[in-house]
This record gives sequence, structure tokens and C-alpha cells, in this order.
Amino acid sequence: MKPLFIALDMETKKEAIDFLDQFEEKRPAVKVGMELFYGNGPGVVQTLKERGHPVFLDLKCHDIPKTVERTMRTLASFGVDLVTLQASGGKAMMEAAKEGLMKGALSGQEPPKCVAVTALTSTSQRQWNEELLMEGDLKDGVFHFTDLALQAGLDGVVCSVQEVEGLRKRFGETVYTVTPGIRMAGSDAHDQKRAATPAQARVAGSNAIVVGRGITQSDRPVEIYEKIYNEWMGKIAWVNK
Repeated sequence: MKPLFIALDMETKKEAIDFLDQFEEKRPAVKVGMELFYGNGPGVVQTLKERGHPVFLDLKCHDIPKTVERTMRTLASFGVDLVTLQASGGKAMMEAAKEGLMKGALSGQEPPKCVAVTALTSTSQRQWNEELLMEGDLKDGVFHFTDLALQAGLDGVVCSVQEVEGLRKRFGETVYTVTPGIRMAGSDAHDQKRAATPAQARVAGSNAIVVGRGITQSDRPVEIYEKIYNEWMGKIAWVNK
């Protein structure tokens, strides 16, 4: 799985479906975050899966291990492809999440991939040190959280493109990296502090990229999606081909 996930950061299911209808028969991979999920419930995921979209359910779970285990059991039953939790919840919590996903997976299907959020791409080095009171270089923190996630049996992490090469050197090619903060060269970075282009993500070795406003707020979303995806893959192709 090497997708470009479109972040559906919208308030209603209708907005999301109306947006995706512009892609006609194409079924790009999508990310459902807290805004869309909390406002509309599991039904939005069911609708997207019925339409044939790969779904990344990005709820960034963070709680005591038992609560996360039960939550992941439920999320797995939705048939989604990828889920997230916060690496800062610790190894025991991540192990419980993995257990919940295994228990909740639909019959005959693999459990969703699970990746741990290391440091948000909106987080700067200054915020890391001064606001979060995390010592040292932000990249070292990402590497530490990745080590914990892999020890817990997770598939990989959410990180910025800037950390991917270092992760490959430390942990090999098997760690699955999801990289938000993707922008075309010269475009508005919005609130992202550690952004990168699709080509930079490809060269670094990202397994999946996430793009939201760059596509969803464009007046030519399908054209922009194709442009970003072509740069990401280094060829003309669609996610589901």
C-alpha cells in the first residue's frame, strides 16, 4: 500500500461525498480525522468503504491500555485500512492497541495497519523543547517513539518527511511511514512547520503521504490530486490501478 490519502477535513458526510463525487468512478484513498468522524459517526466510514475508498481512520487514540484495546477492537470492526494512536501513550498502550486490532478484525480480513503518531508536523523544534519540555533534537524523539512502536508490534509511525531517511537507516525498510505536511513547491504551508513536496517524500522513502487543504480547498481538486499523485509516484497513475 503506497497511497496518497486525501484528508477529508470536513464537517459533514454530505460535504465529503459531494467532494469525492468530483472524482467520478475513481476511488482515491482518504483520511477520516476527528472532525468528520466525531460529527458523523461510524456511518461515514461505512459509506466510504462501500464506495470503494481505502480509509485511513486518524483518531490518534491516547488513553489507558485497556480503553485503547477496546477502542481498537471497535475500530477494526469498521473494516478500515489504517488507524493511528499517540506514541506518547507508551509501549503498554501500543501493545494493547495491537491486541484490540487483532481481536476486532473482520472475519477473513487482515487487521488494519496501525501507526503511532510521533511528533505532529505542525510541531517545531522550539515547541518540542520549550512547550512540550522534551529534551534534545526533535528527530531523536521521533526515533525513540518509533523504536517503542516497533517493539510493541505496530507497523510504523506518522512522522514528517525529514525524519524518514533517518528511520530507514536505523530501523530498515520494514517500518511503515505515513507523512503528512505534503505541499507542492511554492504553495501555502498553512500551519505545517515540517512540510515537504511529494517528490521529496518519494525520494526519502515514505510509504504513504497525506494531503488535505492543498486538494480539498482547490477549485480544481481532481487536477491538483493528479498532479500531486504523479509527482509522488514519479509516473502517471491512479491509487487504485
